[in-house]
Amino acid sequence: MTDQTLRPADETDRAASTVVRSTPVAERSLAPDLARGMMLLLIALAHVPYFLYTAPAGSVGVHPTVGNVADKIAQAFTLVVVDARVHTMFGFLFAYGIGQMYARQVAKGTDPGAARRLLRRRHLWMIVFGAVHAALLWQGDIIGVYGLIGLIMVPLFFTRSDRTLKIWIGVLLALAAAFSLLTAAISALASGQAAVVPANEQRLSIAEPDYLISMVERMPVWMTGLAGGLVSLALPAAFLMGVLAARHRILDEPGKHLALLRCLAVWGIGVGWVTGGLLALQHTGVSDIGPDSVLTSLHFFAGIFTGVGYAALFGLLAHRLSGRSSTAPGPVRWISALGRRSMSGYLVQSLAWGPLLAAWGLGLGAHLSSWSMLLVAVAVWSVTVLGAAAMERHGMRGPAEVALRRLTYRAARPRG
Repeated sequence: MTDQTLRPADETDRAASTVVRSTPVAERSLAPDLARGMMLLLIALAHVPYFLYTAPAGSVGVHPTVGNVADKIAQAFTLVVVDARVHTMFGFLFAYGIGQMYARQVAKGTDPGAARRLLRRRHLWMIVFGAVHAALLWQGDIIGVYGLIGLIMVPLFFTRSDRTLKIWIGVLLALAAAFSLLTAAISALASGQAAVVPANEQRLSIAEPDYLISMVERMPVWMTGLAGGLVSLALPAAFLMGVLAARHRILDEPGKHLALLRCLAVWGIGVGWVTGGLLALQHTGVSDIGPDSVLTSLHFFAGIFTGVGYAALFGLLAHRLSGRSSTAPGPVRWISALGRRSMSGYLVQSLAWGPLLAAWGLGLGAHLSSWSMLLVAVAVWSVTVLGAAAMERHGMRGPAEVALRRLTYRAARPRG
């Protein structure tokens, strides 16, 4: 995550710090990088349905209510495997990454308080990155959301005991379940109309042919999502799970935690796919199971565990592949290279979605459907994998990661 430690101007603090260089690829744990690389594929699959801006959306996310058999299959796949899973997987991996960063800083001699101040600057800059990303390209930005969550959660929980973290994980999960039930009740009382409004809001800037107007329309949606990431409590719960997992190096040393990883993968993914399957049957018209609002709320809550289950699954896969990036097969190394440049890969996706698919760009989204959009998502992700692999061969870091690192550490360097 980071390559050098805090270097405050004050001589006392400076004495407590040391230079921390980047971990060589041969020594990097495979699981976190592989999980982040594959997570970007799930993010791509989750984002492209928003750009079907001329298709009528139903009450289940932004998926169209029209389409042929191939479209229905693509929608069902996305509902089962992708929707309401990516945000918690990202939250878990984000917290795991900053847990690694903090432990590495402290192990190299950085004062713990100085390391937490470093994290605070990093999270503030992430919010800035997110705001710029939202204004220019994509109102559904998640960089700012996780920057805000890190800014709040790190000082509250980072130094707490394992027992305290476990208690708060339980509390947040209970509150998230209550929030999901309340949302379902409100949507049911509104006859399902409340579920359609977010889809219209998300597509408003995408369907706008004037780019400058679309910028104005994106920012309120982004700010609403910024607050929503905290209010739903799903992301804070996933964040604490990631912090706890990082302390015990669950993904760094998967061989020591195989039973736990298997449990998380089987039950987390199983519960999520069952609820996603029910929602897919409902949306595609195969079966009338119950109110959309209730099924959507169950689907969202189960996604907390599914996202963590996905991360655990990649931990198990990394264990089978010996656990190190340098010894993994070629395709796995390429995906891991993208994982080491996950922010850059994420932003490159937005450079494809808006200019290619939105009405203010080429407007191709008006001519595609669910199944063809799925192919576009896979194609764009594949290009980022190949680009990351090429950068890896030439020893180049991701440009977004380099910019964030420089901005984070600039304030910490001694003057003169």
